[in-house]
Parts: sequence; structure tokens; C-alpha cells
Amino acid sequence: MNKPQIIAWLLEGDVSIQYQVHRDLLGNERKDLQDRIASEGWGRQILEKRNPNGHWGERFYQPKWISTHYTLLDLRNLNINPDNTSIKKTIELTLNSGKAIDGGIKLGPSTSRYSDVCVNGMFLNYASYFKTEEKKLHSIVDSIMHEIMPDGGFNCRTTRSGAKHSSLHSTISVLEGLYEFQKSGTTYRKKDIQGAKESGEEFILMHQFFISDRTGEIINKDFLKMPYPCRWRFDILRAMDYFSYAGCKWDNRMEQAVGVLLSKRNKYGTWNLNAAHPGKVHFKMEQAGKPGRWNTLRAMRVLKHYKIEPQAIHIGKMSYGD
Repeated sequence: MNKPQIIAWLLEGDVSIQYQVHRDLLGNERKDLQDRIASEGWGRQILEKRNPNGHWGERFYQPKWISTHYTLLDLRNLNINPDNTSIKKTIELTLNSGKAIDGGIKLGPSTSRYSDVCVNGMFLNYASYFKTEEKKLHSIVDSIMHEIMPDGGFNCRTTRSGAKHSSLHSTISVLEGLYEFQKSGTTYRKKDIQGAKESGEEFILMHQFFISDRTGEIINKDFLKMPYPCRWRFDILRAMDYFSYAGCKWDNRMEQAVGVLLSKRNKYGTWNLNAAHPGKVHFKMEQAGKPGRWNTLRAMRVLKHYKIEPQAIHIGKMSYGD
């Protein structure tokens, strides 16, 4: 398929995909489409699974992918209207249930007294997107700032096993949250947040998104797979999508990741969806092993942001496989 055909195929998808295609690929801010996300398709299906108590699943973090936490993250990534009142109420319920000893979000009654920096980052992401009152997020920001590691990134294991090296998983979750908090127009700890954001981005760039800075080997082959939703896990498409969304300038250390991304484009000019992270879900948005609109949309907006043509990147002699 050529580009117009791919765009047409994307526009046959869920209304949330349609909205983001118009906004990110065609340059049209279609608020009418965004307003429909809550009343049809994936958005409606998720909202209809909300419990009478205002939560999803059993509680904030259980069971994992159908919990309130990951459901709110899914809704944020659908780009549902940020003024949605029912979602705002659920976020307020979570904040009103009390915070961990470090000011972050409590995962549940039987968990550690300390919060998890990955969850704090993801919470900050969707809470900022859904226009939560800034002051209510200050302690979460403070908790995240306290977790910056000497190498510039973050690792959720610092409060459990005393990690000494940052994690790409944790770092990308925190970066998404910090940027969304910035984007909301806040001035709280502005310089600190910018510094943490820059150091986290540098940590990812230092690893060229998937390569060990110590051995030069692939850190984890799963980083080269592209499931969706991403959940808490890092992969190169999620990271490149963040860098483009945050308006980061091209850095030559992105070249290997973009090369892998381009190598995964199928014969139709689209990108397949890899198998989902295991766990109970509300429903499957797309079928693994088939061309996926989520991956195609995300890959195309990365290429658009960096003005990359499909033949522009050469990945040399390295073979990354599937």
C-alpha cells in the first residue's frame, strides 16, 4: 500500500485511532472525533466496565491489566477527552485513599509502605492529562525526584532490592509522566523536572534504546518487539514515540532504533502487532501477528516527526530478528 492507502486503512479503525491520525499525521485537530471516543468503540467498552464504586478491576492495582491504574493509562492513551468527569472522579478517589509514606501512590493495602516510581510516573502521566489539580500531584513529583539515580535514570527496585543501575522500563514511564506534567502548564519544580527529564532522556540515548553501554550487546531482545498496550514495559517504539511526542531533536544515537523500526515494516507498508504482555484484559484491541493500526500509527508519527524516509536509515551488518 502507498501512504494514502495506509492512511485510509488507519481511518477505518477505532475512533481513537481516527482522531490521532487526523491530529498527528494529517494536521487536523478533530475535536468532534475526540468527543466520540467515550461513546463508541474501545473507549465506550472500557468505560462500561467501570464498577459502581468508581474503579475498575478489584482495586487500584489489582488485577494488573484490568485494574484502575492500567485502565486509566489505556484511556489516556486513547486520547479520550481530558474533561471526562467519570475519569476525573476515579483519579480523585485514588488520591483521596491516601498516599504512601514517601508521598507517592499506594499500590494496595498489603504492599510496601513505599510507592513504586514506575507507577508514580504512569499516574503522573494520566492524572496530568486529565487535568488533576496541580497541588494534589506535588508529593508524587517530589517522590519521583527523590528517586533519580546517579546514572540519570530511574529504577523501581530501589525501594525493594536496592538497585544500583537505572532501568529503561522505569525511566520511560517516568519520562512520560514528567513531560505530561510539564505540558499541563505547571511551574512546580520546573528546573528540577527539566533536569530529570533531560537526564532520563540521556540515559536512554546512552543505550541507543536497546544496547548495553558496557558490552555493546542487545540488553533484552524483548525491547525490539512491539506489543500494544505497552503497560510498564520498555520497547523501542514506545520510546521513540515518547521522544517525538516530547518534541526532542534528532540525535544520531537514535539511528539504530529507527533502523530496527524500519526493518520491521511489512510488505504492505504497515507494522504488525507483536503478542501482548500476558495477563487478563478487558478485551483485545487488535490481533497479534497481523498488521496493527496502533503500531502503524505510532511508527508513522515517529518517522514524520524526524522527517525520515523509509530508505533513509541503514542498519549495517547487525541482524535483530523478530
